Amino acid sequence: MVIYAHSLDDRGEDDWERLACHLKNVGARAAIHAASFGAAQLALAMGLLHDIGKCSVSYQEYIRRPVDGKGTKGPDHSTAGAQRAVEIYGRLVGRLLSFGIAGHHGGLMNGDGHEGGSLTSRLGKTVEQHDGWQTCTGALPKDLQQSMRPPRRNDIDAAFSLPFLARMLFSCLVDADFLETEAFYSAAEGGDPPERGGRLSPDHVQTTRAFLARHRRDDTDVNRLRSRILDHANARAGLEPGLFTLTVPTGGGKTLTSLSFAMEHAAVHDLRRIVYVIPFTSIIEQTASVFRDDVGLGDAVLEHHASFDWDQRRPASDDSEHEGASGLEKLRRSAENWDAPVVVTTAVQFFESLFAARTGRARKLHNLAKSVIVLDEAQSIPVHLLRPCLAAIEELAKNYGASVILCTATQPALRRDDAAMFKGVDKTPDGLVIPEDRELAPDPARLYERLRRVTVEWRRDAVTDAELVTHFAKREQMLCIVNSRNHARLLFSRLREEGQDGAVHLTTLMCARHRQDVLEKIRGDLAHGRGVRLVATSLIEAGVDISFPEVWRAAAGLPSLAQAAGRCNRSGELGPLGEAFGRVVLFESAEHPIPDAINAFYGPARTVLRQERADPLGLDAVREYYRELYWRKGEAALDAATLEGRDYPILKALADTLRGLAWPFADIARAFRMIDQAMDPVIVPFDDEAAEAIAVLRGAPFPPRAVVRRLQRYVVPVPSRVRLAMIGVGAVQCIRPDVYGDRFAVLENRSLYDEQSGLRLDDPVWRAGEDNIF
Repeated sequence: MVIYAHSLDDRGEDDWERLACHLKNVGARAAIHAASFGAAQLALAMGLLHDIGKCSVSYQEYIRRPVDGKGTKGPDHSTAGAQRAVEIYGRLVGRLLSFGIAGHHGGLMNGDGHEGGSLTSRLGKTVEQHDGWQTCTGALPKDLQQSMRPPRRNDIDAAFSLPFLARMLFSCLVDADFLETEAFYSAAEGGDPPERGGRLSPDHVQTTRAFLARHRRDDTDVNRLRSRILDHANARAGLEPGLFTLTVPTGGGKTLTSLSFAMEHAAVHDLRRIVYVIPFTSIIEQTASVFRDDVGLGDAVLEHHASFDWDQRRPASDDSEHEGASGLEKLRRSAENWDAPVVVTTAVQFFESLFAARTGRARKLHNLAKSVIVLDEAQSIPVHLLRPCLAAIEELAKNYGASVILCTATQPALRRDDAAMFKGVDKTPDGLVIPEDRELAPDPARLYERLRRVTVEWRRDAVTDAELVTHFAKREQMLCIVNSRNHARLLFSRLREEGQDGAVHLTTLMCARHRQDVLEKIRGDLAHGRGVRLVATSLIEAGVDISFPEVWRAAAGLPSLAQAAGRCNRSGELGPLGEAFGRVVLFESAEHPIPDAINAFYGPARTVLRQERADPLGLDAVREYYRELYWRKGEAALDAATLEGRDYPILKALADTLRGLAWPFADIARAFRMIDQAMDPVIVPFDDEAAEAIAVLRGAPFPPRAVVRRLQRYVVPVPSRVRLAMIGVGAVQCIRPDVYGDRFAVLENRSLYDEQSGLRLDDPVWRAGEDNIF
């Protein structure tokens, strides 16, 4: 009997894919994926063994049944390869490979656990005979343990490296399996596999150079400083790959500087791609647009938005053998293995993928090897996950040939030297080892002095909304940033009730297109000296190019205060830099309690502000803030994930299971959450363009990528339970739920969307608990 891996329901067996061909193709592609970090032979063995369970009689009978006789899940064919891996390669290498082999459909599992749900139980499971597998695999790689390159020691946690290797090998296997299966079905349909973006080329580097040359300006102090920063960073492109910092004040051009350095550095060291990681979804599209349209990189730029994150909505376990027959899901996810020259993504997507268990999220990880990773606003890494995140950053830079740039206006004290300088802790936690010569900006302390544009006042007495409204009345142009969407809505309503000219509101309850329209009007009014009294949530701090002479900021940490200050006298329009200053006021609200999530950052800020430094946003003050925020807490607070209501420190979980090689991958994936409250998209038919795109989506056989991309501008994120309640009462309806499930939920009740304040969440059915939504 001929042994097959994949069938074609409308073709004879002569056109089916033989298992031997599939195993060898997957093994070869997985080896190519892993070659970038010296693990090609390990990945080859995984690819050759991953599907040998298909040699069983029951599986071959299953694959030959008519479509209507097949279930959604065939007989187990993953366990056999995992068991053979341990038998052939021994406990260490065998278990390292078997995690990925056993989980290549359902995802990485825990090493130990309840029956049927762990690797240990799978390795002890009785599997069906799969005679003939050796003929299908051919000769397997030998002496894998001797060929394993010992990893360089992880400075954050030495126990992190081996399970991270298991995760990266898993990524190589599942991506190779996906791509080879896709290639087979595409060929069967008479076509080629969908094209992917590939890797950086000399043309991408030259395009970036040409853009920067055309736009270089040395006509003002600010532009001369930007040019100096750019030149200084590019001059360090020849440094060996590894960890870097780029510490540039707001307005210093750090986005284009980091892109330029990344291009030049990649060209020198033959690195494959640039991954730009941004903490705020609201500016991903803006940054990608600059790279794609302004710089001219075009289709080389891939955006990965959470709003339409296909793999997020995929079932946790998918063992379907016939998904590839239509190719639709594969086409929709084809770009999500990050096989593109420039990737712009969210911090949530990036870090949660590094700790993910599901195949859809993990398959992209191997493409981080030999890449340049720019962590924009690096200070936004959640404190309770800091040490696991640092361990992953360290691992990518030290053992996977990546360069990681910590890029920020307020460089967090993440270096070991920063931690060692802090007094008052019993044990100094480990930080990243980044030598001073790896700073890409020239003399950051001097830069901060020269680019200083504001003075900061700290109001120690609580301020009422009535006082804020009164102060607004005294200023023609003023911005107030508050900590919740509810506070912003109430304060804006009071401004309107007072009849103040130029009252404007910005919130994430507006879709991006709506916010864009509002911002364009604000910029025009500011430029022409008209009154603008803007109330906004923290979204205004996320790279929005706008400038007021005075900015008030509700209680927050120093990084948020610095971001708020970046919206004040942004280009030095009030006078010479270092001489004429805008006014920034930090205040506590008398009527809206500081959210717990904010208070954790405001506390360390108060400690620094009480010292009454000349510039509370200077580098010394910022370093002191981060030492207070991070290192006084101790290691436990920096690895403080939770799982099902109990403490679940991730690095400890890996270290505790290292001896038994029983890492709890599935539990770690559930525990590692950058954002506690899940948010789901609601599509708002804000204008004719949105309505047309929604109409196309209703009639298309599958979602056209161009339409999905267009609709991202019309999404409002709301808590999952809120959207569920809105669907329940018919205010929101899902497009073709029989095909797409709840992926595309459209606002049907237009009275719930206000032209000045966005989506209304004041209905008691879903209003509760919204006070502290940012």
